[in-house]
Amino acid sequence: MDILHLSRSGRTLRGALALDGSKSLSNRALIALALAGADDPAQGLSNCSTATDTATLLHLLQHPADVYDAGDAGTAFRFLTAYLALRPGTQVLTGSARMLQRPIGPLVDALRTLGFDIRYLGVPGYPPLEIQNFKNQDVQVAGQLRVNAGISSQFLSALLLIGPYLPAGLKLIPVGGVVSRPYIDMTMHLMRYFGAEVAWQADGSIAVQPGGYQVRRLVIEADWSAASYWYAMAVFADEADLVLHGLAPASWQGDSVLASMLAPFGVVSEFSRDGQSVRLRKSGATALPEIFRQDFRDCPDLAQTLAVVCAGLGVPGIFSGLETLAIKETDRCAALTVELAKVGVHFEPDVQAPERYLLRGKASWQTPPRFATYGDHRMAMALASLSLFGPIELENPGVVRKSYPAFWEHLRSAGFCTKNTTEP
Repeated sequence: MDILHLSRSGRTLRGALALDGSKSLSNRALIALALAGADDPAQGLSNCSTATDTATLLHLLQHPADVYDAGDAGTAFRFLTAYLALRPGTQVLTGSARMLQRPIGPLVDALRTLGFDIRYLGVPGYPPLEIQNFKNQDVQVAGQLRVNAGISSQFLSALLLIGPYLPAGLKLIPVGGVVSRPYIDMTMHLMRYFGAEVAWQADGSIAVQPGGYQVRRLVIEADWSAASYWYAMAVFADEADLVLHGLAPASWQGDSVLASMLAPFGVVSEFSRDGQSVRLRKSGATALPEIFRQDFRDCPDLAQTLAVVCAGLGVPGIFSGLETLAIKETDRCAALTVELAKVGVHFEPDVQAPERYLLRGKASWQTPPRFATYGDHRMAMALASLSLFGPIELENPGVVRKSYPAFWEHLRSAGFCTKNTTEP
C-alpha cells in the first residue's frame, strides 16, 4: 500500500495555479461531439480535463468495441449507457467492482420506455449491461418520460444528451426532489452551445427538440470542484494570496457557489477583469461563523471539503442534502465519520433528523494521523488540507488521478512537502 506523508512549514499560502479543465463539462462535451460525428471529439476542446474519468470516456469513444469497460468512472458509465443505446449492434458495458454496486436502474428503465433493448447481466438494477440492436424505427418517445431525479442527476443528463437524436425529441419529467440540479442546467447549457434546442417548461418538464448537434470548438472552464481544496487551504492559512487561473464568476458549474460559501470563513474572491481567474485573499484572524449550515443537494461534491473546513476550525456544522453521497466512489458520509474521528471530530446523523449530519469538535492530533481514502479522490484531496495544521498521512494517494492528476504536484509548487513510502 502506498502512503503519502504530507506536511508544510508555515501557514502563509501564495502563488498561482492553472487548474485542469472541468471533468463534468469535458465529459458532456465529448458525448455531444461524438454524437455530432466528430472524427476525434477531443480535437474540438481546449483545456479538456486530464482526469482519469475523462481519459477513460475518450478512449472508449475513440475505440468502438463489443465490450466497454468504464472502470470506476461513474459519469462515463452513465453517459455511455445512453450513448451506446443509439449505436447499432450489441455492446456490453461493465466497470470496476465498485461500479457494479452503483445503481443504474432508473436510467435503464427510462431507456427501455423509449424502446431500447437493455438487459442486466448480473443483479437487476446494476451493471454490467447488455445493450442490444438499436433500430431507429423501433424507438418511440412517450409523451411524458418520467425519471427518478432523486438518485443521480447523471441519469437525466444522459437522457438529455441523446434527446436531439431521438425521432421526436424528448420530454423529460423529473420525479421526486431533483438532486444536483445545477448539473442538469450545465448539461442544457452545453447542449444549446452545440446547437440543440432544450428548455425547462412551465410544468417542470424538460423539452428537447430533435435535430442533433453541430461540431464546434469549446474552451473548457477550469474545475470549480478542484478549486474547493485550494479554498479550504486558504481558509486554514494565516495569510493567503493565491491566483487560480481558468475560473470565471459566470460559470456553467454549480460548484462556483463555493466562492460565496467560504466568504464567511474569511476568504475573499477577486475575479480578474477578463473573467479568466480568481484571486483568493485572506489576511489575519477571521471571526468565524458560530455554526455552519448548508444544504448540499445542488453541490454534493463540496460536502467533504466543507466538512473538513469545519473540522479544522472547530466550527459546528449542520449538513443536509447528502443523500447521493452513499452511492459515490464510496459511502462518503460513512467515510467522513470514520476518518474525522481519528482527529477527534464527530460527524454523525442527527438523531432528531437522520437525513442530516451534525459535525462537532476541532481537529487535533499528537502524532500524524493516517487517513484512508477509500478509492475516493475527493476524500484524499479534502483531507489533504488538514496538513496546514501539522503532518498527516494518506493511504493510496494515487486516487486523485480520477479528477485532478496534478494535485500533489501543485501542492509541492505551493510549498507543501510530500514523501511517498510503500507498506505491505
